[in-house]
Amino acid sequence: MLFDARAAKLLRPGEHMTIDGCPGLRLVVSATRKTWIYRYKSLADGRMKQVAFGQWPAVSVQSAASQWEQLRDQRGAGTDPGQQRRSERQAQRGIDDTPKAYTVRELVKDYVEGHLSASRKPAGLLAARRALDKLLDDDTDFAGRAAESIKRADAFSILDARKATPTSAAKLRSMLGAAWDYALDAGRLDGDTPNWWRAVMKGRLKSQGKRIGGEHQGQQRRVLRPVEIAMLLAWLPNLHATGRDTLQLYLWTCARGGEIFGMRPEHITHETDGWWWTVPKNETKNAKSLEAEDLRVPLIGRALDIVQRRMAAVGPSGWLFEHGQGQQYTQHFFSTYIYNLQPYSPKVVNRQSQGLVLPVSGWSPHDLRRTGRTLLASLGCRDEIAEAVIGHLPKDIVGTYNAYSYDAERRHWLELLAAYLEDLAV
Repeated sequence: MLFDARAAKLLRPGEHMTIDGCPGLRLVVSATRKTWIYRYKSLADGRMKQVAFGQWPAVSVQSAASQWEQLRDQRGAGTDPGQQRRSERQAQRGIDDTPKAYTVRELVKDYVEGHLSASRKPAGLLAARRALDKLLDDDTDFAGRAAESIKRADAFSILDARKATPTSAAKLRSMLGAAWDYALDAGRLDGDTPNWWRAVMKGRLKSQGKRIGGEHQGQQRRVLRPVEIAMLLAWLPNLHATGRDTLQLYLWTCARGGEIFGMRPEHITHETDGWWWTVPKNETKNAKSLEAEDLRVPLIGRALDIVQRRMAAVGPSGWLFEHGQGQQYTQHFFSTYIYNLQPYSPKVVNRQSQGLVLPVSGWSPHDLRRTGRTLLASLGCRDEIAEAVIGHLPKDIVGTYNAYSYDAERRHWLELLAAYLEDLAV
């Protein structure tokens, strides 16, 4: 055993010295002391652990080697030295050192606070919290169980009970799988604990499409035909002002609803080639992509008229679209409004006498965006330009190396689209 006392004195904070012939024994230096440490690999999970047992020079190297040998023998006998020391100290203070179970509720809480809160936008975070809280509140036995005790049959039972709503069940399955992964990565679950959420009901929780009159309609990608667009544009006066403006902005810009309702005066600029609406990257669906940039939308025809009129009347909230309480009008509000105007809506009975029933049925606000994209294709717009217009990112290597903005092309094709829509409105 070799120990250089002079070298030990010269160690700086953050440095350490190992001792020949005593594997795992080291002298670790902090700002105020030099501590003897025994580092060892846990027999339970293979992770590195350590236990401190005195400061140098009060504890000489000979004494440290003797204590190191005792700790090494403890580990060799199957006892965790660090845990043993903590148990002894706590026993002296009358503290119960029995490990407490890491419950499902605690696991979910850690996942929400440690991952979801930082990675999701407020609306998405709120929806995720509600879904997870409902699961735990409805099944308190499941919530209070040790997370590592959840078996394949338990996971299957949770999801199978919700298969009548496959889309929400699939989202719940995905979140629970991610929560278990997070706990495994953080070391809060034993590394051998299986993540059954990734295995059960795989591929069997698929949407059956929207339900009309109590019957599933199957998965549909609705695109409005030109005659239907003309009927909707003629029916615009029957919509309230916000609904009227929103429907037209969907068609004239091909933007997402969340982007439209997030519009603020500072996003609108008058440039040399005309008016532009710039959607900040963090408010687009591509916020997490490294290749994504702010979405540039040229304002043409009716879209420009609507935006300028709303900018002139914007309230203290700063949103161009707000409801009566001065809060942001949201995509959920608009979708609900349109649904309640459909002939199959339960509320349509109260509207029929007023003529407030949509002349074109079976569509959702997002179908307007799909319709705009389809019209661009029918007008001859190339795919890469049309995809840039609606804010989709180029795929694979193209998205990495092609940084062209297509600003001129966006304006050209949205001008053609606006002219086409005006012809339909005649």
